[in-house]
Amino acid sequence: MSCKPPTSELEVIDSTGKRAFEQDTFKEMIGSSSADLGSNCRFEVETAKEARLIRLRLQSKQQPFPSPNAATTEMKRTALFLSIAINTAAETPGDRVASVMNTPGCVAFWDFVKRESGGAHRFTAHTPEGATNDFPLDAGNYIKDYWGEGREASYTDFPLLGRGPFGNAVQIRKETDTTFRPFLFVPRERLQNSPIDIKGAGNSVSIVAWAIRESGNHALAGIWHEGTDLNHGGAAKIVARGQRQYALFAGLNKEGSACGHVSENGASSFLNKYALHKSNSAGASPKVPADSPAEVLDASWQCFAMSFNHETHEITGWLNGVSGDRWLDNPKDDVLIKDAYNAYMQGYYARTPDTQAGEDTSFPKDQYYNPPEISPITVTILNETADERIEIREYRYTKIKVTLTKGADGNMSETNRDLVALRLNPWWYSHESVYTPKNDGNGGPFTIGRVIHSSRGVGFTGWIGGVAVFNRALSASEFETLSSIRNAAPFANRGR
Repeated sequence: MSCKPPTSELEVIDSTGKRAFEQDTFKEMIGSSSADLGSNCRFEVETAKEARLIRLRLQSKQQPFPSPNAATTEMKRTALFLSIAINTAAETPGDRVASVMNTPGCVAFWDFVKRESGGAHRFTAHTPEGATNDFPLDAGNYIKDYWGEGREASYTDFPLLGRGPFGNAVQIRKETDTTFRPFLFVPRERLQNSPIDIKGAGNSVSIVAWAIRESGNHALAGIWHEGTDLNHGGAAKIVARGQRQYALFAGLNKEGSACGHVSENGASSFLNKYALHKSNSAGASPKVPADSPAEVLDASWQCFAMSFNHETHEITGWLNGVSGDRWLDNPKDDVLIKDAYNAYMQGYYARTPDTQAGEDTSFPKDQYYNPPEISPITVTILNETADERIEIREYRYTKIKVTLTKGADGNMSETNRDLVALRLNPWWYSHESVYTPKNDGNGGPFTIGRVIHSSRGVGFTGWIGGVAVFNRALSASEFETLSSIRNAAPFANRGR
């Protein structure tokens, strides 16, 4: 039995991030803003004001669609055709660069196409009009710099793909030489107090990186000098404490996720040897061999991002424009987050009038971890008698198990609590500022591909096709817009 479905609508996103298709332009591309498509349907085009959308209205002609599925198939076919036409006919590399740079707060964007006109011909960043520093990237091997081992690094250690979201990409290789860990970096002396040196109170930050992950879970980009004082990879000749500020990682404890990291002191958190103020997106990126065929690589770009909002105290990881909720159950059993659990409990114990079992009176007060718990979102009663009630209270960042006992006055009061779940995305940051290094040259560099790290591990490997830094926390819609670039056809043979 044939059917005649009602008019249907679907939207085709223009990945340039700006209004590029006026009606007249679209008519020239397609021939008309209203046209027949095959034997069974026609479309009408409407471009919305201030929008990145072209809305298609498809409807059956005199001949009905044979089935609803046939109508859906016709719509998908038309959308694909128009999407290809849109991306092919109107977008340029400059459009994509502009979509990044026109996002408010962008202070630096490396697309691995823009270079110095002379000299070493290093990669430089797109920066706002009037900026005096375009942050050229040096090549370095931090093992040689701090341990005195291995060889110098050069640009030849970063093979170029010759294509990518913006026209090029650099490869971070799976190095087998344990004395060779190359990265691209802006030295501290060239970034001190610059727009990418985001630090102190009242400042937010976002990083976006377009990458293909071959393996690993470590750093993509940021100012995150982890120090050489932990002695994992052998005693360093230059021993330096951590100089962490902010960074974006490929997951860390949740491999493949987008992990945002912020430090208040440059060093460790909660008496752990590592910094632990970090978030993990709900989604995770796949592993894709770096030598995959071009068509596989072109379809494998991921958009990793992080944001720190100083007003809400939230660190959030974003993968492909989506943050998602991520919780960790039983944090006291986690190899790392158990120290955040202890910091929570120590803060709780300190607020109670009597010394509690497990209380450490020497625990530093500035390392307590107690996210706001004003009004619970949900309360679930696990057990209740006339004299006792046990319940789970869920707050924005915590889930706690509370025991209430009836006192002599007949009222229920809290007599015990335990932290049973901790929210990893977004993560609540318990401090008022981002670490500010002393102005003595010892702060960390801005690095891409790796960070200075005592373990000297390989870290992230794969392709990086763009890195952008913003001096504000971007919105969900802004991350979604920037992420959409990964879905567009790559530009080829630029910047080789």
